[in-house]
Amino acid sequence: MSDNKNTGRGFNGKGYYIALILCAAAIGISGYLYYRNQTAKDSLQTTAPVTAGSNVPRKDDVAVIATRPATPSTETTAPSTETTAPATTEPIKTGLPLEGNTVAAYAMDALSYNETTRDWRVHNGIDIAAEAGTEVCAAADGVVYTTYEDESMGTTVVIRHQDGYTTKYSSLDADLAVSAGDEVSLGQAIGCIGETALMESALGPHLHFSVTCNDVPMDPAEFLELG
Repeated sequence: MSDNKNTGRGFNGKGYYIALILCAAAIGISGYLYYRNQTAKDSLQTTAPVTAGSNVPRKDDVAVIATRPATPSTETTAPSTETTAPATTEPIKTGLPLEGNTVAAYAMDALSYNETTRDWRVHNGIDIAAEAGTEVCAAADGVVYTTYEDESMGTTVVIRHQDGYTTKYSSLDADLAVSAGDEVSLGQAIGCIGETALMESALGPHLHFSVTCNDVPMDPAEFLELG
């Protein structure tokens, strides 16, 4: 009998503790579930507050933006720099280098007879006869390019003009009135008639006058007609 009583008290004691543990576990589980549900609910209901300076536009701001006029573009187009250059020079003015008789004409397209050499050859200018010492003048405004002694054509002056024209005066007297680099005007004296052109000595005192345009020979008569 005594054994059965002791066994009953032991079981009742153990059952008390088991029930106590189960209650504690149930309370813990309930608390954990409540905490988890409450946290999830809070996270769903929480939204970021709109603060001053937020990029989210208000209704009134949207209306203002919609009716505000567009800011004009500041991009500008550079003005065209293409211009037409005005004419800076007048047509060249020309004149006879001296008055006299033309004793030999320009002949670059056909041969002409040379009384001095007694043969036929081209002639790149015109020969104007005049008394020795007669002044020879510049046929247009220009700059004296060079002066020199030519073995065949004698004392020579070369003047450069506008538009690519160049005039050459040969068979002059050795005493010249100009030198290289001098600026000369139409009609200004540059020297005097001489007899220095050995290639044309049979003609006597005269001026051998020739013209080129951009280094191409041209008829001096056509050059003189320009003025």
